[in-house]
Amino acid sequence: MTETWRYCGNQIKLWRTEAGVSREELGKEANYEYETVKSMEQGRRKPSARLLQVADQMCGAQGKLLAALEFLKPEPFPARAKEFMAIEAEAVSRHAYDALLIPGLLQTEEYARALIRESHPPLDDETVEERVRARLLRQEALTRRSGTVFGFVLNEASLRTMVGGGKAMKGQLEHILEAGQLRNVSVQILPRGRCNGLALNGSMVLLETAEHDRYAYVEAPETGALHSDPGTVSALTEAHGMIRMQALGSGESADFIRQVAEEL
Repeated sequence: MTETWRYCGNQIKLWRTEAGVSREELGKEANYEYETVKSMEQGRRKPSARLLQVADQMCGAQGKLLAALEFLKPEPFPARAKEFMAIEAEAVSRHAYDALLIPGLLQTEEYARALIRESHPPLDDETVEERVRARLLRQEALTRRSGTVFGFVLNEASLRTMVGGGKAMKGQLEHILEAGQLRNVSVQILPRGRCNGLALNGSMVLLETAEHDRYAYVEAPETGALHSDPGTVSALTEAHGMIRMQALGSGESADFIRQVAEEL
């Protein structure tokens, strides 16, 4: 339940009551069960576009209830990542290490959709599609911001997760190879067994802005932390540097990715 759902649902109830429309009548006209309408009015379920449209007409709201649709659009990114996304959009350099999954900036549409669909708790179809759309739009930075340096170090495990199945994974690996050919993008693979003391601690992203402010972002299930403290950023930068030193060079990494793709 969100405050937005509860507020919009309550507005439906207030307009319905004022117009003398029963919950049963509204449900029948909108083709919803009584309990479904009740859940939407109480904010336990997101008020649907269909219910808002029918309620607006039956209650004579003259578009006032339909205006709620703008505020019910799904968020393109999880709330925990919003500040990070804002800084990333302005960064002049972005270096990252990913332990288990292909990072969003390198994901294909098929891989991204398969991954987002498996979120827990489950997301509704509208939210899934909005997050896929936002992820693909975010990737345009690789070509649009040619002056920004993007460095990716991927653990070998991320190449073998089989997200979306073998065909989707093969397409994903081919996409990484294409991205690695961009002049401002480097892709390196950390073979399994190397630098385990640091590599198994999780993923990290290092950002630097045009003003030379430096940030580090680490993420775990259902949480993310954006660090600006110099000591923390320095420690994570050193950890990333150690991992990167153990990774294959760009050319060797491309060969490694091709080999894994051929095995699929």
